[in-house]
Amino acid sequence: MFEGNLSKSIGKLKTANLGFPRMGRQRELKFALEAYWSGKRVEQELMSTAAQLRREHWKLQQVAGLNSIPSNDFSLYDQVLDALVLVGAIPERFGSGPVTLEQYFQMARNSPEQSAMEMTKWFDTNYHYLVPEWSEGISFNIDTRKLLNEVHEARDLGIETRPVLIGPLTLLLLGKGVNGFDPMALLPKLTTAYVQILQVLEAENIEWVQVDEPMLVTDLDANVQSAYRQVYSELKRVPVKLMLTTYFDTIGDNLRTAIELDTAGLHIDVVRAPEQLEETLQALQPEQVLSVGCVEGRNIWLTDFFLATPLLRKAVRQLGADRVIVAPSCSLLHVPHDLRSEAELSPRIKSWLRFAEEKLAEISALASRDEVAYQANAAALADRASAETTTNPNVREALTALRPQDFLRRSPYPQRAIVQRNELQLPLLPTTTIGSFPQTAEVRKHRAAHKHGHETSEQYEAFLKDAIAQCIREQERIGLDVLVHGEFERNDMVEYFAEFLDGFAFTESGWVQSYGSRCVKPPIIYGDVSRPAPMTLKWTSYARSLTSRPLKGMLTGPITVLQWSFVRNDISRQLTAWQIALALRDEVQDLEVAGIRIIQVDEPALREGLPLRCADWPHYLDWAVKAFKLTTSSVEDETQIHTHMCYCEFEDILPSIAALDADVISMESARSRMELLEAFQSHQYPNEIGPGVYDIHSPRVPSAEEMQELLSLALDVLKPAQVWVNPDCGLKTRGWPETVSALENMCKAADRLRNQIGA
Repeated sequence: MFEGNLSKSIGKLKTANLGFPRMGRQRELKFALEAYWSGKRVEQELMSTAAQLRREHWKLQQVAGLNSIPSNDFSLYDQVLDALVLVGAIPERFGSGPVTLEQYFQMARNSPEQSAMEMTKWFDTNYHYLVPEWSEGISFNIDTRKLLNEVHEARDLGIETRPVLIGPLTLLLLGKGVNGFDPMALLPKLTTAYVQILQVLEAENIEWVQVDEPMLVTDLDANVQSAYRQVYSELKRVPVKLMLTTYFDTIGDNLRTAIELDTAGLHIDVVRAPEQLEETLQALQPEQVLSVGCVEGRNIWLTDFFLATPLLRKAVRQLGADRVIVAPSCSLLHVPHDLRSEAELSPRIKSWLRFAEEKLAEISALASRDEVAYQANAAALADRASAETTTNPNVREALTALRPQDFLRRSPYPQRAIVQRNELQLPLLPTTTIGSFPQTAEVRKHRAAHKHGHETSEQYEAFLKDAIAQCIREQERIGLDVLVHGEFERNDMVEYFAEFLDGFAFTESGWVQSYGSRCVKPPIIYGDVSRPAPMTLKWTSYARSLTSRPLKGMLTGPITVLQWSFVRNDISRQLTAWQIALALRDEVQDLEVAGIRIIQVDEPALREGLPLRCADWPHYLDWAVKAFKLTTSSVEDETQIHTHMCYCEFEDILPSIAALDADVISMESARSRMELLEAFQSHQYPNEIGPGVYDIHSPRVPSAEEMQELLSLALDVLKPAQVWVNPDCGLKTRGWPETVSALENMCKAADRLRNQIGA
């Protein structure tokens, strides 16, 4: 009946999943972890919750009819940390031997004795992984307890799983050498560890192992390509079938290398890079299986069956049905659990969406060519395409009317800096925070009560006024130079703004893991974006009325709103980003008119959005930088524009960061001990910088001496007039006692250094 459908003569194609969300439908893992960390639960209770979630997730995938169901994709914190424990490559500073649960969380979250491992973004996603620390003395004593426990748990349910491993080269290349050590020197030992792991799985009669090598979609030099061949020539000696798994982009010029690894199967992402299918089909070895990632694992829109089906048909025609597997483009870790809880979401918009459970059904429907599913898919796609709510003519006209001067400040930074110093009258090494203050249980209770109608708007606003006033008084007492209002009214740095903007929809339970127990609920951009009314003016103006000190207005930047939302896929990301920038520009102008002379526009996701292939960088960086400048360039010279970035590798895009032309940039530097600042010095970054002097992702309170030492490192590479003093990120996840103590120590450190340099 449907031209896009596969021939009825072909049997049902095989299906696979690459990974499933970990937190649970109601974030059960999050709450179990946080109860354990706070001492309210013991280890056995946490592990019981985790085991129950794994069982539920395996059964869901079994009921969906999947042939290959993953194991070892579940984690109590991070899959990279799990991989390091598995291969026996935990950082030397944490000791050696079998890792206890306490040690595991110390590596992730800090302890009184030791700072945590560095965190950064997983490729171009908003998921954070812990960065491996490679040094000569790593033992590589494998620990397969978790891996085998999950295999056995699934078997107890009658489910044979396909264990997931992060590939050895990806694991190695995602890390950093300690004190200049070359990680590639560890390759022989690491290879041996992986061989041993595969031998353990062979002894368990495991047929297939999924080996994730997303580094194969990045630019690799000849030495790394050679290393891939060397490693996999050893791995393939173990008689288990390897599904070499790539995602997030095209394999491109690494295809020959990938094929020469001679794995039993290869997975490619044809959502991000459909163009790679033809070349891959031509290159495959005669017996290799192709896993076709045709259901989007990164976004929440329904799959267009009539685009996916020709790709599957081409693969079947070339290889035969027995060598083709239908799969998501990547792990479903990056999407919410399911749509069943979304009672408040518009039924029409909901019909256009697919979360993890619904994506499993899509995989099954594509593999079986279910005509009822195809009809429903076609109807939903047609409805979305015809929806009048997705296009705003006024927004489109405003984009068309933009001029070059809309992207430029009135004067260059050196001139602005003089004007701003006269205007703000700040001391050398000014102290501030990134924006948010602790979102306590009381704050969350009042917000929830107001949201659900249990507290009137008057009662809620009275609470917010009191919270802001207390926050201002505490900052003044601590001695901070530039204050913030604390953001107590904000649920999330993206969702809060999205709620004021047209073109966004929201979920009740659309949670996605960001790191550890931290979950975010990305809003959904389904239409053109515009700002009907001010978003932050009320509470920022109120806070300003309570103090004579400079106060920052706090906004989330256009690229971060874009990256941390589920973005519509029917127009370009650039157009959506510039629509968001126009809306934020209106807010910036309102804040300036109200007398706010410091406005921070956070862009932690700028680096995250960078394409994985260097050839694609210039185009993205051009429109992304312009989005920020469109947001901020309308202000007068007296108004100081700040931005904030964190947990990304920024060294390779420093020219673009400079092109943002922000007066002050603050960033994460504490975990890496100011490592990033050397790159800023070598690039002769001209503007002001606030390197984070302590890590906020832990309850640990560093001493004033520790922060003073980090600031001294900053002053070794920067001029004193360039340096601001701040934490490395917002404080919303912390408690008040530790926050106050840390900020007091931070101000002491700044005061001591001012005295030393005679300020």
